[in-house]
Amino acid sequence: MSETDTVNANLERHEFGAEVGRLLDLVVHALYSDREIFLRELVANSADATDRRRFEALTNEALALPADAKIRIAPDKAAKTLTISDSGIGMSKEDLARNLGTIARSGTRAFSQSLGDAKAAEGAEDQRPSLIGQFGVGFYSAFMVADRVTVTSRQAGTDAAWTWASDGKGSYTLEAASREQAGTDIVLHLKDDADEYLESYRLDHVVKKWADNIAVPIAIVGEEGKEEAANKGTALWRKSKSEITEEQYKEFYRTVSHNFDEPWATLHWRAEGALEFSGLLFVPGMKPFMPVEDDRRSKVRLHVRRMFITDEAELLPNWLRFVSGVVDTDDLPLNVSREMLQSTPALQKIRRAVTTRVVNELSSRSKNAEKQDEYIKFYENFGPVLKEGVYEDFERRAEIAPLLRFRSTTEAGWTTLGDYVSRMKPEQEAIYYLVADDADAAKKSPQLEGFAARNVEVLLLSDHVDAFWPEQLGKFDDKPLRSVTQASADLAKLKPEGDAPEAPQADKLVAALKLALDKDVSDVRTTDRLVDSAVVLASSGMGPDLQMQRLMRRAGRGFGGGSPVLEINPRHPLIQALSARAEADEDISESAGTLLDLARIQDGDGPRDPVAFARAVAAALAGQAKTSE
Repeated sequence: MSETDTVNANLERHEFGAEVGRLLDLVVHALYSDREIFLRELVANSADATDRRRFEALTNEALALPADAKIRIAPDKAAKTLTISDSGIGMSKEDLARNLGTIARSGTRAFSQSLGDAKAAEGAEDQRPSLIGQFGVGFYSAFMVADRVTVTSRQAGTDAAWTWASDGKGSYTLEAASREQAGTDIVLHLKDDADEYLESYRLDHVVKKWADNIAVPIAIVGEEGKEEAANKGTALWRKSKSEITEEQYKEFYRTVSHNFDEPWATLHWRAEGALEFSGLLFVPGMKPFMPVEDDRRSKVRLHVRRMFITDEAELLPNWLRFVSGVVDTDDLPLNVSREMLQSTPALQKIRRAVTTRVVNELSSRSKNAEKQDEYIKFYENFGPVLKEGVYEDFERRAEIAPLLRFRSTTEAGWTTLGDYVSRMKPEQEAIYYLVADDADAAKKSPQLEGFAARNVEVLLLSDHVDAFWPEQLGKFDDKPLRSVTQASADLAKLKPEGDAPEAPQADKLVAALKLALDKDVSDVRTTDRLVDSAVVLASSGMGPDLQMQRLMRRAGRGFGGGSPVLEINPRHPLIQALSARAEADEDISESAGTLLDLARIQDGDGPRDPVAFARAVAAALAGQAKTSE
């Protein structure tokens, strides 16, 4: 506060300091992301004032709150004003000048600090009430919607009342006033574009969204002067578990998640120590209906001292975005933007603690042998999302991997990576997997024939993220994960079960195919990993496996891993027929192209030239028909 002018005996005009003008500009244009937050800030201040008076009354009965103490929100359409009233501790003339006329000064913070100092001096345990407003900038958010603000306040225990008034443009006035009871009235003279805040239904929506769990009752005055309760007034997550029924949990879950099912898991806990917060989180029992999943971010709600701050604090990583609920802490400032929250050290610690709590819960349930059916229901809903964590979260991928479940070539049900390792053949080097567009295609893939002949289990992967995460995980229990399209050398070290007939030579055919397909494959070779199929594609051993290469091609991106290898089965009648033609020096270039297209189709890809392929197949069928005549 700077210079003071006495306009008349009752009215004093004070100039804001230059820093207050800068703060007002920051608050109106940058600090808050949502304009409606002004109501949250003012209601928070009123709640604090009420809590302060209640606390002071513990040692001074004269300050006792009225029996019907509440926060009252009264719109007046005719006057275009919005009034927020409370029966709290109130402010003296000096308080008004100090708290509303000086940048970032808060009576709440000063009270809390002085009380803490007094307790420390007495050697007593800190018993400060949980007060919301701590930094004194929230009040100025009123100027986002108002071109003039008046505050009339009477301090509890005194008879004097004063009115503070300002248009937020450089000065404010102080004037003696009258108020029947102790407390504060904040009157906002709304801007022309803020008429929506004169509608009771709009005010009710804002209160329920941002301040539903404030303990002080909040009432909105309707057009006929009737007061309607606007908040529930209880923060469910701050209660002990013994005070909450299953029905209350379910009702709250449906409120915060917008789902209609029952939660698969409910996590309710209180973290204490250097960082304190309450958490009430839910894992859905059903997969939410999301036709298009545009936003992959977590939407767990962040509250500070029961007040809703944002659902964009990303309290959980993307791969746990299916979890809904609330985290509430006293260790964060209320008056900060979402952008500022991202760099707050306390929030980083809360994120880590909340993520650990959820992962531990999933891990515990995944290990419960008696409830595996329940866990599988969860996994069928959210397994693909968990796999994203293996790809994205370097720090936690080792914790996520045991949570995953898989179909395989040898197991009727689901299996884990740990169970797979326990069944590996003694001479087996790696955990083998096959990625396909769907599970049925995976089961029928010729890529599996050699593994089946050797009784080697293969995991069948068909989720949208399966082409990405195995390479990031790398190993599980010291066993590398390897795509079957990159495992030709491994398979050659394992003997097939039973006696296989000796494979005929096809060297001339291999040479002819290499020449004909020089631009489309990196190599052509015979293989003993095929049983019923004539050909199969394999990775060149450089870069990603075949499924990843296909995905990258479809996305219009090169993969830099070289062309695939075409492997042929010398025991197959088609290959033997082509081998005979090659031995007779016939031109097999057209047949070579058709052979490669067959291999591509088997792997879920399309032929290089669909029209040419169709003509080749039609010609082959016509020749077959002519021969049969």
